[in-house]
Amino acid sequence: MTKKHTYGQILKSSAVIGGSSVVNIAIGIVRTKAMAMLLGPSGVGLMGLYGSITELTISIAGMGINSSGVRQIAEAAGSGDTDKIARTAAVLRRISIFLGVLGAVFLVGFSGPVSTLTFGSDQHATAVALLSIAVLFNLVSAGQGALIQGMRRISDMAKMGILGALFGTLISIPVVYFLREDGIVISLVLVAAMGVLTSWWYSRKIQLQTPSISASQVGQEAAGLLKLGFAFMISGLLMSGAAYAVRLIIVRKVGFDAAGLYQSAWALGGIYIGFILQAMGADFYPRLAAIAKDNPECNRVVNEQAHVSMLLAGPGIIATLTFAPLVIALFYTPKFEGAVEILRWLCLGMTLRVISWPMGFIIVAKNVQNLLIFSELAWTVVYLSLAWVCVDFFDLKGAGIAFFGSYVFHVFMIYVIVRRLSGFRCSTANLQTSFLFLGLIAVVFCGFYILPPLLAIGVGTLAVLLSGIYSTQVLLNLISLDRIPRPVLRVLVWFRLAPSSCKELDDLEPICKTAISDSVVRNKPFVDIKWSICAYMACTLFSMWVYWYEGTYGWFVVLDSFESELKMLVSIFHIK
Repeated sequence: MTKKHTYGQILKSSAVIGGSSVVNIAIGIVRTKAMAMLLGPSGVGLMGLYGSITELTISIAGMGINSSGVRQIAEAAGSGDTDKIARTAAVLRRISIFLGVLGAVFLVGFSGPVSTLTFGSDQHATAVALLSIAVLFNLVSAGQGALIQGMRRISDMAKMGILGALFGTLISIPVVYFLREDGIVISLVLVAAMGVLTSWWYSRKIQLQTPSISASQVGQEAAGLLKLGFAFMISGLLMSGAAYAVRLIIVRKVGFDAAGLYQSAWALGGIYIGFILQAMGADFYPRLAAIAKDNPECNRVVNEQAHVSMLLAGPGIIATLTFAPLVIALFYTPKFEGAVEILRWLCLGMTLRVISWPMGFIIVAKNVQNLLIFSELAWTVVYLSLAWVCVDFFDLKGAGIAFFGSYVFHVFMIYVIVRRLSGFRCSTANLQTSFLFLGLIAVVFCGFYILPPLLAIGVGTLAVLLSGIYSTQVLLNLISLDRIPRPVLRVLVWFRLAPSSCKELDDLEPICKTAISDSVVRNKPFVDIKWSICAYMACTLFSMWVYWYEGTYGWFVVLDSFESELKMLVSIFHIK
């Protein structure tokens, strides 16, 4: 029996989360620009360090409860067990509050040592202690968000993110405007408070019966959540700890301004990829958790998610590589120009992150805790080792090189693990799409090191257009046209990316009626654009070689050498 493909569901959730991310990006532009103008690189670096302290504390105190809660609720929802959902939700709320209070007390108690470790003195101890309120609010919000995500209420998640970002921005900018660096911590607390309010508002819409649950049942349910969450906690702790440690390495070896540049590049590098990964976590993770025991189905869904994620991420990554100086100027100020190069290296790492994350969710969905901890620990060791060495040799750029190198390792490691765990194998469509985009990204990236800036931007701009057309054509082959909103379809027809027969938009038919399993539909426009991209890459590589050769050796030197050799041969034959 032909399995029902999930491309439509993937694109629907990606569109909802992606639409909210576009709004969040617009809000983020205002907030980021304001913070950059008010604080400068050193202030942005200080904000990044405070944010890392908060994230690290949340990872420790949170015990992975939000991720385990999502899995438990999604599993119960998949089986239709409403009592299980209600019990898990009730215990989840109580544990989130308890752990939030515990984390806040922990940070207050260790505020002095944390300040000394981070800043070299205890003069920031009061500010670190005040961050405990943000920790409490974030953990309570995470518990409420886990219920919304586990129930796969994607629309509510999108609205929650938009409102939280909007209210947080409206409050934090005036605080920093009046208090400057002294207002950074207060702004972080207020943003977290807005997150609690919005998550509470949307979680209360989920109608669940209040369960009568005894103390022993609470203990059993809590033990299950905490046991499952332990691996998530270690994973989150390693990731947050790595981010914190890299910032410390930069501060110690390069300086506070460099930390601000790194923070700005990190934020921008994750903006576009963020909506891909958010969509993946919002809908893909609970959907995968419900079918985790069925290996063939699990592997098929992962391949489909990875395929769509790469198609969506590729053009955006190429655009960020190409227009990095413009992006930095738009979001920040001219003082942040030094973040351009590290942003490009981070984009390379983000590309590999999009490839490895869908595969990694197999480990999470199957709850193989030892493998999850091992994989995160191995990546952290590689990342920090590379960062320590690369920052010494390449200064700030070395942090981006280390991030890219760590994900080269991560992709191969995760593939080997899931291959043994579920028999996972990349589909032909995934391999074709990944190699095509990786090649195109590599060409654009290298162009900025070999070609003149204007020519490199021209190469990148054409690559953005070609990759965007390619992604659109492939996605149109994966879903029925009747799933596409009519205004969007009209635009696609106008640009000749959809059949002209769809102009009337009455009886829409899928482009492909057959099931798409291991390869995409090979219609003529798709084949044409794929070969156009390959030809474009070949021509660009040849142009880069010509430019490099001329700059290194010079054509006149080569011609003079050729002429002298020719004269020598003529003289030899003449003598003979």
